[in-house]
Amino acid sequence: MYAESLELPVGSSQPLASLSALACDPAHSRGRRFAEPPAPTRNAYQRDRDRIVHSTAFRRLVYKTQVFLNHEGDLFRTRLTHSLEVAQLGRSIARALGLNEDLVEAIALAHDLGHTPFGHAGQDTLNECMANHGGFEHNLQSLRVVDQLEERYPAFDGLNLSFEAREGVLKHCSRVNAEHLERSEPGGVGRRFIDHTQPSLEAQLCNLADAIAYNAHDIDDGVRSGLISIEQLLQVELFAHYHQLTLDQHPGLSEKPRRVMYETIRRMLSDQVYDVIDTTRLAVADSGADSLAQVRLAGPLVAFSLNMKSRSIELKKFLFGQLYRHPQVMQTTGQAQQVVRELFAAYVSQPAEMPADFAANDDLHRSVADYIAGMTDRFALREHERLTGRKLL
Repeated sequence: MYAESLELPVGSSQPLASLSALACDPAHSRGRRFAEPPAPTRNAYQRDRDRIVHSTAFRRLVYKTQVFLNHEGDLFRTRLTHSLEVAQLGRSIARALGLNEDLVEAIALAHDLGHTPFGHAGQDTLNECMANHGGFEHNLQSLRVVDQLEERYPAFDGLNLSFEAREGVLKHCSRVNAEHLERSEPGGVGRRFIDHTQPSLEAQLCNLADAIAYNAHDIDDGVRSGLISIEQLLQVELFAHYHQLTLDQHPGLSEKPRRVMYETIRRMLSDQVYDVIDTTRLAVADSGADSLAQVRLAGPLVAFSLNMKSRSIELKKFLFGQLYRHPQVMQTTGQAQQVVRELFAAYVSQPAEMPADFAANDDLHRSVADYIAGMTDRFALREHERLTGRKLL
């Protein structure tokens, strides 16, 4: 199924001698689905990262919602800035654990390529629209982007990424979709969801770095928006602990609340990173795994300590209740859902309103989902206004 890897471990910013025996080695990649000659100055995972960065889907992330719609403020995170923050956290942890930084960066930069406009509101609505047509999973959509929807190369669709990068992109997958992937790609990226095995440590790491980044930047954006306050956050143990440490060591900052918040988040991020590094080292040692093959058969190894996990969950619950479900956010969420729902109905009834490549697809509903998922927030709003004559958001 996979072309033999021809990639050479050259041009790497991370010496291969520093790689753990449990890390993914580009010289032993399971390869790409379509054979290609090696790049003279880049290894397999560096090449993956570069293809992702130059993709159309990656550029669109700058205009896709994280929590706040793109037009609501210049400094709020978008899917692009979120992906960059995940990559930074991931590389820091990978370096300390001897994992492959290039692979971690590639996975982190690609993990949200399949996200819809309007964040989770768009994703949930598109899943509802596709309920009778296979549903919609944004992780699976990210895989579709890198495997099929990007059109940049003459010999194949997609980006033809390495197996290890594709495996990391597909961090969640339903059983039904995994079985569908297995039929088209026996022993491929869907197999682990059937066998209940684990992905590489690099893939596990990106999943946790994603959660760490979410909590930290949503605190920042939530306070900046005025929807949550420092006083509310002080009821959350993880935030309150580092907030107090900051004031104890820098009492002169008490009149500069934004700087206090930045330092609080910095300390919180640092300790979460150190916690993951220490906990993962212990978990790996306890597992007895001494090869990548054994990593795949072990349970999840990249993790928080129990104490940090419980405090992180408390913060996540706080953000869900006080920020993501805030009335102002919910108001825009409802309008965003209406935009996606009405766009879907319009394109299904009038396929010619889509570009010819999408309109001509035999699976119309999936093609409509692909087209909408690829939209930025502002393009979706313009299309909705063009097709309905009404302006929302």
